[in-house]
Amino acid sequence: MIKIGITGSLASGKSTVAKIFSGKKYPLFNSDKIVKKIYKSNYFKKKILIKFKIIANKNFKKEILKKISKNKTLLKKIEKIVHPLVRKEIRQFSKKNKRKKILVFEVPLLIESKLMSNYDVIIFVNSKKKLRLKRFLRRGKSINLFNFLDKRQLPAAKKIKYCDEVINNNFSLKKLRKNVKIIKKNYE
Repeated sequence: MIKIGITGSLASGKSTVAKIFSGKKYPLFNSDKIVKKIYKSNYFKKKILIKFKIIANKNFKKEILKKISKNKTLLKKIEKIVHPLVRKEIRQFSKKNKRKKILVFEVPLLIESKLMSNYDVIIFVNSKKKLRLKRFLRRGKSINLFNFLDKRQLPAAKKIKYCDEVINNNFSLKKLRKNVKIIKKNYE
């Protein structure tokens, strides 16, 4: 089994690359989907309610974002709860799919979390900051949130040093698909 970790900066196109790479052929682990699932879980909500006095309502995630924008250290405390839960899900996913030839993992903070040794191949999705901001804003998010989250990540140049492959995502979806397929052939 080959474990392929796909990472990159905020709004660089990691999810798109991961979907193209896995196609319908290889199992795909999407960290963002798991985090959304965690945020909806009663276990997480109870823990956050007790620890940070955040009200668990329909806008639970917005409440957390509001608190984080006022208190930057809160994000690190929340990550200490979320990240171990995501890693547990990664282990379960790997165990469940251990007979598959290739497993694809989309992990936004793979380098920052020092998880490089967990993957056989690491692919970095690179994209210009202006384009990433444009994508982020299209999702209905704010410039302030983009700048806050982007500053917390390592610069692309530092991350690339830990990666086996780099895919530039500054052009069309057609070109991106072509570039992913070229790299995918190296591992099939």
